[in-house]
Amino acid sequence: MKSTDGPAGIADLTPLNRAKEQRAWFFYDWANSAFATTIAGVLFAPYLISIAEKAACGFVSEDDHKCRQSLELLGLSISPGSLPSYVITLSTVLGALLYPLIGALADRTARKPTLLAGFAWTGAAAAGLLFFLVDDNWLFGSIVFIVANLAFGASTVINDAILPIISEEWERDRVSSIGWAYGYAGGGLLLAVNFGVVTFHDSLGLSTATAVRLCMLSGAIWWAAWTVIPWRGIKHHPPAAVEHVEGGIVARSFGQLFATLKDLRNYPVALTFLVAYLFFNDGIQTVIGSAAIFGEKELGFATGTVLGTYLLVQFVAVFGAVGFGRLARRHGAKKVILWGLCIWMVIVSAAFFIPDETLWPFLLLAVAIGVVLGGTQALARSYFSLFIPKGKEAEYFSLYHAMDRGTSWFGTLTFGLVYQFSGSYRPAIFALIAFFVIGALLLLRVDTERGIREAGNTPPPVI
Repeated sequence: MKSTDGPAGIADLTPLNRAKEQRAWFFYDWANSAFATTIAGVLFAPYLISIAEKAACGFVSEDDHKCRQSLELLGLSISPGSLPSYVITLSTVLGALLYPLIGALADRTARKPTLLAGFAWTGAAAAGLLFFLVDDNWLFGSIVFIVANLAFGASTVINDAILPIISEEWERDRVSSIGWAYGYAGGGLLLAVNFGVVTFHDSLGLSTATAVRLCMLSGAIWWAAWTVIPWRGIKHHPPAAVEHVEGGIVARSFGQLFATLKDLRNYPVALTFLVAYLFFNDGIQTVIGSAAIFGEKELGFATGTVLGTYLLVQFVAVFGAVGFGRLARRHGAKKVILWGLCIWMVIVSAAFFIPDETLWPFLLLAVAIGVVLGGTQALARSYFSLFIPKGKEAEYFSLYHAMDRGTSWFGTLTFGLVYQFSGSYRPAIFALIAFFVIGALLLLRVDTERGIREAGNTPPPVI
């Protein structure tokens, strides 16, 4: 009888089983990207504004005939055009409180795939309810989107925590990169179908509003259906290397969170990078989340045109990630990220001057966004991994993801407030340059060699 405990041989099934789990894991990026692109990225914000304008003024604004009335909620006056920004702001503030705890909870349970699927299906169910967002019921749409967005972020926190469990250090970059590729491909594929539905809605016998609602429903169904693959394909792995704290699982999760935050003080370079990432990622996420509003409501493009432009961004982002990765091998990740932030500054500056209803400058801007979007996101994650002490990848990536999904609200709040006081999306999007400038200045203070040394990791050939 042959042993399966020795060196890798024909009876050692560990690499094969790990590869099977990795393939299953890839499909969660494929699944949840439908929400990130079709719903959150393109369709929800402009559609919610239309619903809010109808509630405030009794009509949907077109061209120069804009709705100047405000919505009233709890004694506050809300401009319909600012509503999506405030909705995203509220959901991300709530996420800032929840995501680190969820990450600590995931570290303390073997049932991570079940938690992943539970949050995914909760988010998909809430996103599916957007199909019933009709007439002037803007409050209903705002609430269900907040639930969907919170569940989306929570599931992705857990998804990140699974990565170090199903991959060895030497293969983690490859596994993570393939996951990104699956996400761009899955989101882009469904977005292409929805682009056709919205563009040719008349030929399909649908109104624009009905086409948009059906497309958002398709994103929810896609998200829920493809989540079955990682739920079934990823095994339950017992937790390891967690702090010993007393109490039930919730109390232990709080204890784990406090231990991680306390430990982070021993790695000041990692902390500095997280603060820098908070700012520049906030700017990136706000530009992406507000691009559809800017294209439709400020520049006057049809929903189908904006969908097609967003699809272009998805396609270019694949090549942007690969190109930035190659540049990083030659020049170091920090330097290339800084180059990317300079391009982001140019993008938000150029957006201020784009003429209304002029397509080619809008498309050029989309190409530029695609190049730096994939590149900065991919490199930021791999660069941060250099500062994580071995055995604590899941904990630190939970904090990283909390910065990604849970604290990106200054940008949307800034965007919404500037629009509220100026009545234009041009100064609102230009105001985001501050986030890229602050993020770049903080990133300049990150001592890469010191951070790698403190974490006990081996530096790459070029840093």
